[in-house]
Amino acid sequence: MIQTGIVFLVGAGPGDPDLITVKGMKCLQQAEVVVYDRLANPALLEYAPPLAEYVYVGKEPKRHRLPQDEINAVLVQYAQQGKRVVRLKGGDPFVFGRGGEETAVLAAAGIPFEVVPGISSALAVPAYAGIPVTQRQMAQSFTVVTGHTCCDDDPFGANWEDLPTTGTLVILMGVRYLPQITKRLLAAGRSPDTPAATIRWGTTPQQEVIVGTIANIAEKAKYIAPPAISVIGEVVAMRESLDWFVPVVKTAVSTSTSQFFVSQQVILDS
Repeated sequence: MIQTGIVFLVGAGPGDPDLITVKGMKCLQQAEVVVYDRLANPALLEYAPPLAEYVYVGKEPKRHRLPQDEINAVLVQYAQQGKRVVRLKGGDPFVFGRGGEETAVLAAAGIPFEVVPGISSALAVPAYAGIPVTQRQMAQSFTVVTGHTCCDDDPFGANWEDLPTTGTLVILMGVRYLPQITKRLLAAGRSPDTPAATIRWGTTPQQEVIVGTIANIAEKAKYIAPPAISVIGEVVAMRESLDWFVPVVKTAVSTSTSQFFVSQQVILDS
């Protein structure tokens, strides 16, 4: 009888491969199967043993390689074969990563699992843009919401009108809906002059930052495509003096990084 394996839900961090945790790296080093997402940097696969199996289950806007229920089934299937499985997820598995759904399925199937938290893009990406999400006498709290359900009638989506009008607001997966989001925030009482920023590919050599206000950020960032997050609040103004991260622009390093992303996709999609 085959002994049941184990699944490690590992947060890959926000993009920079050096931001994975030590425990996450150790899990990868012992993995027999790595099931990974689009936003998990493929460079992290180098930590896995040479004979490890890689399963790409990346999701893109309006294009999912595998539905969530099939991803759940993949995890159960490999674990039932006695494998040590690493489920490598961008950011943190339990911050809009559907990690709760996956662990619930594993628990129901009697599959042992562990959760290895990762650095969420909600914290790391603003930091790489020189924006602290909290600051004394400026922002005593911060709120993280998904913008993905802004235009849906989802009863579990964010109630934009009830969000705090003070403090910092970090919006994940909402760049496509910025016009609707900013309109609702203004209607809820946010000042149109409130500083705002949209950050694409944060923490990576391709990082791009657009700065404006609630009134104009949607227009200024209209050509920004996912993955991107938006930050709204007075702390955004601190970027002017705290902008420390200089992305590698148009060099051999950034080119090779982009090619690595593409080559892994081709190999795993073939």
